[in-house]
Parts: sequence; structure tokens; C-alpha cells
Amino acid sequence: MRVVLAEDLFLLRDGLIRTLREHGCEVIADVDNGPALLRALREEDLDVAVVDIRLPPTHTDEGLRAALEARRTRPALPVLVLSQYVDQLYAHELLAGGEGGIGYLLKDRVTHTGQFIDAVRTVAAGGTVMDPQVIAKLLARSDARGRTGSLTPREHDVLKLMAEGRSNAAIAHTLHISESAVAKHTASIFDKLRIEPSADDNRRVLAVLAYLKR
Repeated sequence: MRVVLAEDLFLLRDGLIRTLREHGCEVIADVDNGPALLRALREEDLDVAVVDIRLPPTHTDEGLRAALEARRTRPALPVLVLSQYVDQLYAHELLAGGEGGIGYLLKDRVTHTGQFIDAVRTVAAGGTVMDPQVIAKLLARSDARGRTGSLTPREHDVLKLMAEGRSNAAIAHTLHISESAVAKHTASIFDKLRIEPSADDNRRVLAVLAYLKR
């Protein structure tokens, strides 16, 4: 798996490079600023980009802007963004395209090697990975506007895990229920949110997130 990495903190960038390489990834470019990231995303033959939102020169949203700009010419470009904070605006902008692998992970999760590598692989494969704290904020905002208020507490739990990219088996294990129960809850969620069900987990997650962000 070929990875482009953007992180301006040297020690963190070095640690991420080591972690990725230890798990069979090839870091084909590692950069520390927005312009260099945009060039790498446009020129490199990559499988996934791992991008810090805040990069030089402005230290605001250079990383995200570079990723969004690159996705305009490469719409399905898989991008996993890293952030220290939960920012709904950034999450919405990232999800706006709705095509290709996308992810929003808090930097705290990077210390959990297994979760980080799983997220990288999921996004590279075209899936969606959203940090649970991001999902909680998106759902809270949606509830305020009445979009998920009709869901039962259990359906709410299932929806959050779906949005994290979990499979039915993983959801069942986490909630200590059967897979058939997960399937019933999923069908009910789609019915209440008026979203067409899909057998494809990634499309299912993208549909739910796309609905919640509108």
C-alpha cells in the first residue's frame, strides 16, 4: 500500500512513517506543508493519503484544503485526515464529495497502532472511518434538527457504529446482540431516515453520513 503522509511535527511524522512501514506500507512521500502536499497528491501514484488538517504556512486548514483540491481532479482519492480537535465544518467538507475512501481521525487514536492501521487500510480500500467523537457531534447536531430523533436508543448505537465503518459482525460483538438483530436495526434505520438500504457496507455508511450532513 503506497501512502503519502503530511505532518509538520517531525517526531510525530517520523513515528507515523515507522508505524506504516512496520505494517507493510510504503511511504512514497512525506511532507510538512500544504503546497508540498498538493504536489504529492497530484503527482504520486498513491493508494491513500494520511493528512494533518493544520499545516504550514498558515497552520489553519492547509492540509484539508490541499486534499480537497486534489480530490477535484482525482475524485476518488482516498484521504484520511488527522486532527487534534473535533470540527464539524471540517468533517462536513471532507464528506461533501461522497466518493472514494474518506476518514476523519483524532490524533489521540494514532497512539493506538491497531486502530490507526485499520483506519488507513479501510480508507485505502474505499471505506469510511469517522472518529466516534466526530460521529457523536454529527448525530447531536442532526438530533437538534429532528433527523435522527425518531431512532430508538439501540438504533442510535447501531448508527454510530455503522458510521465508524463497523461491519454487522463487529456491531453485534460490540453491542452483545446477534447479527440478525443488527440487520433488523439497520433496516429500521434506513426506513426511518428514508435512505435506500445497500448490501455494501461502505455505501451504507456514506449514505448515512451524507444524509446527516445535509
